[in-house]
Amino acid sequence: MLDANLTQQLKAYLVNIREPIELVASLGDDAKSREMETLLNEIAALSDKVAVVRADDDARKPSFMIRRVGTDIGVRFAGLPMGHEFTSLVLALLQVGGHPSKAAQDLLDQIRGIEGDYEFETYFSLSCQNCPDVVQALNLMAVLNPGITHTAIDGALFKDEVEARKVMAVPTVYLNGEPFASGRMELEQIVAKIDSGAEARAAAKIGAKDPFDVLVVGGGPAGAASAIYAARKGIRVGVAAERFGGQVLDTMGIENFISVPYTEGPKLAAQLESHVNDNGVDIMNLQRAEKLIPARVPGGLHEVKLANGASLKAKTIILSTGARWRQMGVPGEDQYRNKGVAYCPHCDGPLFKGKRVAVIGGGNSGVEAAIDLAGLVAHVTLIEYDSDLRADAVLQRKLASLPNVKIITSALTTEVRGDGEKVSGLVYKDRNSGEHHDVALEGIFVQIGLVPNTEWLKDAIALTPRGEIEIDARGETSQPGIFAAGDATTVPYKQIVVAMGAGSTAALSAFDYLIRLPAEELVEAAA
Repeated sequence: MLDANLTQQLKAYLVNIREPIELVASLGDDAKSREMETLLNEIAALSDKVAVVRADDDARKPSFMIRRVGTDIGVRFAGLPMGHEFTSLVLALLQVGGHPSKAAQDLLDQIRGIEGDYEFETYFSLSCQNCPDVVQALNLMAVLNPGITHTAIDGALFKDEVEARKVMAVPTVYLNGEPFASGRMELEQIVAKIDSGAEARAAAKIGAKDPFDVLVVGGGPAGAASAIYAARKGIRVGVAAERFGGQVLDTMGIENFISVPYTEGPKLAAQLESHVNDNGVDIMNLQRAEKLIPARVPGGLHEVKLANGASLKAKTIILSTGARWRQMGVPGEDQYRNKGVAYCPHCDGPLFKGKRVAVIGGGNSGVEAAIDLAGLVAHVTLIEYDSDLRADAVLQRKLASLPNVKIITSALTTEVRGDGEKVSGLVYKDRNSGEHHDVALEGIFVQIGLVPNTEWLKDAIALTPRGEIEIDARGETSQPGIFAAGDATTVPYKQIVVAMGAGSTAALSAFDYLIRLPAEELVEAAA
C-alpha cells in the first residue's frame, strides 16, 4: 500500500507519538478489507508504539479505529484514507497518540469545554480537496472532547449507505444521525455551529481592536499578497476573510504558477496563510463583510461592518473579495443544490459513478470537468449556450474522442427537475429551433464562470454593470484611500499570479497614500 517515499515520511512522523495507540480493525472478506489489513500492518511496523488489533466489531467493513491504549480516545475511518485523506490519517495517528495540535490555544480550550454528546459522521471522496479540512477538524474535536465521536466514511466505498442517506455532495456531515452541514468548513466554523456563544465572543474580540493602517478584506492570493507587502513596510495590517485562501481552496491542480510546475489549491492556500502569519499580520478568518462605510473626509477612518455585528476601522482598505461560481438561475437549481446540482467535479464526481450527468458550460472549466467525469460516470452530456465550445482546441479534441460524451451547443438550460429529494433531469431550449428538450440524468455540474463578491459594496464605491470594482493602474477605487485587487476587480485576467501582482500593487499604493497624508490628517485619522 505505501510506497518507499510515503513509508519514509510516515516513519519520520510517527516518532512524535507520545502515547501508545492501537489500530482496531473491522474487516470482511473483500479486496478492500485485505488492502486495509495490509495498510494497518505496514503502519504498525514503523513504530513500536502502534499495534494492530482485529475486532470486527463495527458494522461498516472495512473500517478501523485509531484508539489510545487504555482509553476511549480515538477516531474511526470507514474506508482507506489515502489520496487527499492521507494527511488526515497521519494527523489522526499523531493526535490520538498525544502529539499536540497547532490550533490556537483558546480554540482548543473552547472545544474541550463543549458540553453534550455529539456523534459526527463525515462522507468524503478520495479526490475531494475540501474534505480533509472537515475530517481533520472533527477528528481533532473527537480527540479533545470525550463527548464527541467522529467517523470518516469513504462515500465511494459505502455506496448503499450513500444512496440510503441521499448524499449527493462531499463533504457531507451528519450529527447524531441527522444532516448537519455540507461543503468545506474550518474548525472554527464547526465549533461555532455547536457552541452558541462563539459568534458573540468573536464579535466582541474583533470590535475591541484598534484601527489598522491597512485592512485587507479577503484572503485569497490578492489579499495575501497585499497583506505581506503592506506588513513589510512596518505598519499595522489586518486581514478579514470569509475563508482564508478563497477560491484557491476549490482548485485541484495548478500548473501555471510561475516557478512551481505543479501544486494544489489547498496546499498553496496553507502556504499563503503561513507566509502572512510570518509577517505579523492580524488574520481574522471566517468573517464576512456586509457593509463598507468610506471615510467622510480625506485621511479619515474607513469602516467595514461584519456579519457578526462587529466593525473594523482602518486608514486604508484593500478590497480583495474574489469571486464565486456563477449559478444558472433557473427553477430547481437552489432546491437541488447538493442533491444532484454540484459545482466541483473533483469533489463530488465519485458519488456519481455509473450514473448519467450533465456539465453546463463549454469553456475550459466545463470541458475539463466533462473529461474528468467521463472516466467515472456512465454518460456525460455537455451543454453549451453558444454555437461552439469556447475551450482550448486540445481540450475539445480530447472531449470529442470520448465515447460516453454527448455535446449539445446553442442550448439554454431552463429548468432542473427532481423527485423532491434529488435531481432526475433537466430541460434545455434549442436556441435555433426554440424547441424544449428533456434530459434524464442524476447529476448536474455547473461550470459557467464567476461572479464577483461585491454586492455588499453597492453605493459605497464605483462598480461596473457586471459588479466588478473599478480600479486604476495603481489599484485605487473611486474612493480615496480604498484600493482593490484580484478577481473582484476590472483586471481582465482572473489568474492567481495576476491577482498576486495586483495585490502587491494595491499594498504599495496604500502605503504611498499613507505617507503622503498631511500630519494633521494622520492625527485625526487615529483619533
